[in-house]
Amino acid sequence: MSEQFEPNVVAFLCNWCTYAGADLAGTSRMHYEPNVNIIRVMCSGRVNPLFVVNALQQGADSVLVSGCHPGDCHYMEGNYYARRRFTLMKELLDYVGVDPQRFHMSWVSASEGNKWKDVVGEVVKETKEVGSFEQFQRDKINW
Repeated sequence: MSEQFEPNVVAFLCNWCTYAGADLAGTSRMHYEPNVNIIRVMCSGRVNPLFVVNALQQGADSVLVSGCHPGDCHYMEGNYYARRRFTLMKELLDYVGVDPQRFHMSWVSASEGNKWKDVVGEVVKETKEVGSFEQFQRDKINW
């Protein structure tokens, strides 16, 4: 894989925790990878698995869903629903031949700007390892 490859990561972030944590990282002037395109949602439990599939179809190399820590959800149980739903999503991606490393979940609170920076770094690193999703699709078609 070329060292020039810079992944496009789409991130669905909970408004109450992870988005606020990302904002804290930004206002604290923490440096982290600029490869993440953030979509703010009210709760990680509101992210439909079809959003993940659509993001990949539209050019994302990987997708991150991040919300409040289990037990701290603003909507009580939303992150529990997300965790169950996306555990199955990883299995489905694997079943259809898409590397499950293209999908990530994390729990980041509003006070964890440094953790957000680390999560972004890890997601970008793993995405660089698996490569471009567009190239993966071309290779699979030519198989």
